[in-house]
Amino acid sequence: MKIDDIVTLLGEEKANYLLNHTSNTISKDQLHLPKASFIDDIWKDSNRNINVLRNLSAIANHGRLGGTGYVSILPVDQGIEHSAGASFAPNVPMFDAENIVKLAIEGGCNAVASTYGVLGIVARKYAHKIPLIVKINHNEFLSYPNSYDQIMFGTIKDAWNMGCAAVGATIYFGSEESKRQIVEVAKAFEYAHELGMATILWCYLRNSAFKKDGVDYSVSADLTGQGNHLGVTIQADIIKQKMPENNGGYTAINFGKTDKRVYSQLTTDHPIDLCRYQVANCYMGRVGLINSGGASAGATDLADAVTTAIINKRAGGMGLISGRKAFQRPLKEGVALLNSIQDVYLNKKITIA
Repeated sequence: MKIDDIVTLLGEEKANYLLNHTSNTISKDQLHLPKASFIDDIWKDSNRNINVLRNLSAIANHGRLGGTGYVSILPVDQGIEHSAGASFAPNVPMFDAENIVKLAIEGGCNAVASTYGVLGIVARKYAHKIPLIVKINHNEFLSYPNSYDQIMFGTIKDAWNMGCAAVGATIYFGSEESKRQIVEVAKAFEYAHELGMATILWCYLRNSAFKKDGVDYSVSADLTGQGNHLGVTIQADIIKQKMPENNGGYTAINFGKTDKRVYSQLTTDHPIDLCRYQVANCYMGRVGLINSGGASAGATDLADAVTTAIINKRAGGMGLISGRKAFQRPLKEGVALLNSIQDVYLNKKITIA
């Protein structure tokens, strides 16, 4: 997908809004931007051991984006998080774990992230062909009435035994269970690092009080930014976060502490500037920010995915982790969508804002 194709896909007005925006909030010169040498530039001097660096390198140097500093990851944990029927009925072959891994490989992804069951049942066949990332906790969605809590589904040693390059986990920051989840995940990440695996944290916010006057501030730039800052504090190597949709969560809900300059100087209402604030909370990009691709909306999926990739890249992010838009459609179409996302990061005309 070339720049002219992107303009045609998005329309001139939207393409101009995204591609020609100049950020005057946090200067790009203050950021640690993704590049091929990020392991030497950032992680070599950290407390991560040699095997963690090697696994970070394995992820960074795999797939179509290998060697660029950017990553494209296929995440498929929705079989637990949303139910297998809701996730795979739109594309029945994905009930078979092997087809999930095949999509990531044929789609040119840096890695595939999924459950213990999905990766474990095909690990011997694929662990040496694509970096595996096992999701160690989930929101089990079969209890009735529904509850929302991330609970551990396996052990770090099991992830290591199946040859995983990294482990991923979710924390519902702001929830009643968040303090327990922080302790659990921090200990799990410490052990994963000890065994040489990298760590990725889904830094999601969940609290009904974050919704006020019809606005969901769990996707606000200021609150998700703080979620990111908590995530890097427990030594996640990569942060996964939802794309910000609004701002001012702290002031709207009137809790915690913030500073008026967050809204007057460090952010605007432009999506690239909102996402840049998320990057800033990842130690100015020292820890890479990957944004989630979101749910499948059907006909607009390609345009939505390309839009999210442009925002993430121009904000200073590290890449995209997109699942349902790819795996809920036939293999050929899913591969094409993943490749289109990757084309944004490969396109040298799409620069940091």
